[in-house]
Amino acid sequence: MAQERPGRRFVVISPVRDEAKYLQKTIDSMVAQTVLPGKWVIVDDGSTDGTGAIAQRAAEQHPWIEVVHRTDRGRRAVGPGVIEAFYGGYARLDGFDYDYICKMDGDVSFRQTYFERLLGLFEADPQLGSASGKCYCPHGGQLVEERIHDEMVMGGMKFYRRECFDQIGGLVREVMWDGIDFHRARMCGWRTMSVRDPELRVIHYRQMGSSQRSIIHGRLRWGFGQYFMGTHPLFILASGLYRMRERPFVIGGLCIILGYLSAWWRRAPRYEDPEFRRELHKWQLRRLHLAR
Repeated sequence: MAQERPGRRFVVISPVRDEAKYLQKTIDSMVAQTVLPGKWVIVDDGSTDGTGAIAQRAAEQHPWIEVVHRTDRGRRAVGPGVIEAFYGGYARLDGFDYDYICKMDGDVSFRQTYFERLLGLFEADPQLGSASGKCYCPHGGQLVEERIHDEMVMGGMKFYRRECFDQIGGLVREVMWDGIDFHRARMCGWRTMSVRDPELRVIHYRQMGSSQRSIIHGRLRWGFGQYFMGTHPLFILASGLYRMRERPFVIGGLCIILGYLSAWWRRAPRYEDPEFRRELHKWQLRRLHLAR
């Protein structure tokens, strides 16, 4: 296993809560990497299972792993809660030199050349600001790809060039942070992408858009998040129809639309940045072939 060298030094932060079922898979994948991070901060966000103990054992075996234990808030808080935990780990980077930063979930696994391959893509493209592989979920004995646009980056494995991360102001402590970040990166002139490459395949043991309660609850939350971000109504309609082809068939897509409409009806708060919303609408309408 090669250590990082100047120009490709990276750090990883993993906010985790109640991931005892999967965290060891993530640790095993990271420890086996051909290029290791300079530091991996695992933030145990008040877990009530064995997550903290699993992380602590890994830190005792590997000096580049550090664990932060946070107080149990009594519930799993997605969106803002995840980013609050992320920044609990980010604070441990003070004075630490690095070129790239990764926000990684604790329920993923990946090949041993994942970070080596990803760093190669960044070195070949100075304008690449954020990237990941494609996400695959186990289902019925097979790996099913989670469909995301090639310009989008997998939320569970967000890898940023440090200059890009700093220029977009880091991650917003709000729902849909993982959509806002890549659109802000584009606005700043950076390229973002997810790559369909066997070496960059990421196995995610929870389906995208699910939650600790149910996939239905997760899809409703997804629709709310799209409303918060400022998604165009035509795009959420198209997105909901598109996602009807995924499990849970039909109802999952309907719940995305319903979550959006419910937030609109309640006049829920939104991400208030007029320039961001204009650029977001342009991008979304281009994807629908309704604008150039």
